[in-house]
Amino acid sequence: MTDTPWLVVGLGNPGPQYAGNRHNVGQMVLDLLAERAGAKLSRHSRAQAVVGEGRLGALPGGRPGPRVVLAKPSTYMNTSGGPVANLAKYYGIDAGNVLVVHDEVDIPFDTIKLKIGGGEGGHNGLRDITKALGTRDYVRVRVGVGRPPGRMDTADHVLKDFSSTERKDLPILLDDAADAVEMVLTAGLLAAQGRYHGVER
Repeated sequence: MTDTPWLVVGLGNPGPQYAGNRHNVGQMVLDLLAERAGAKLSRHSRAQAVVGEGRLGALPGGRPGPRVVLAKPSTYMNTSGGPVANLAKYYGIDAGNVLVVHDEVDIPFDTIKLKIGGGEGGHNGLRDITKALGTRDYVRVRVGVGRPPGRMDTADHVLKDFSSTERKDLPILLDDAADAVEMVLTAGLLAAQGRYHGVER
């Protein structure tokens, strides 16, 4: 199990002006995972992404967790597919060992859901990844950012920073999402769903 690497991708938009946006919560989780793995992210020669390698979590008996390739595409969200597919090909990783962390407006803020396959729910980043990989059968850790208030456009909502109230709880949400990723890698999707899927914090 530890010899089969995982490709863990955090979605978002590049540049400091987007760093605190709801749309970038996947990259926030990825940064936390890189910190846990002691992985330094740097530009990859074969893909438009910053990438780091390491191990995450622990297996029974205290053995180190599986090898991971942690990545943040350097492209805009809607063109995430190319970097993800290029990295999967470069490292020889099948779609079943690709895990994507992303924002989800159809889930309330402070809630996490996990799944493999299924539709993209209007998420253009996921749609592009599905197209590039040629399959929907990759794992998604969906981090809830909630629906836009009133008549606000969804695109405007996700391209705004978290509210001051949300920012108070954001570190806990990011920590739990990172824990959920680790549990998928070390114990499997079903176990992680049982622990984190839809749990109110």
